[in-house]
Amino acid sequence: MAASAEHDGGDIFHPPVVVRPPTRGAHPYRRVEIYGRPVGRAYGVEDVAEFLRRAGVVEPDLDDPDLVGWRGGDRTVWSTG
Repeated sequence: MAASAEHDGGDIFHPPVVVRPPTRGAHPYRRVEIYGRPVGRAYGVEDVAEFLRRAGVVEPDLDDPDLVGWRGGDRTVWSTG
């Protein structure tokens, strides 16, 4: 899985993987999308890495902004409170 190499020319860049903000409730999770398609719920970074491995990324770098876009907090945020 490769992100677009073009970041200039006025185009808005979107990483191929987006991790949405944490949900509220007793068991919060973050929705994960790959190329705009929901792939599941992540309860921790291990889940995000597993979704990427299933998508073909052998050694996912969850800190690479060209690969993963964290919304509502970085990889350390797993609850709303």
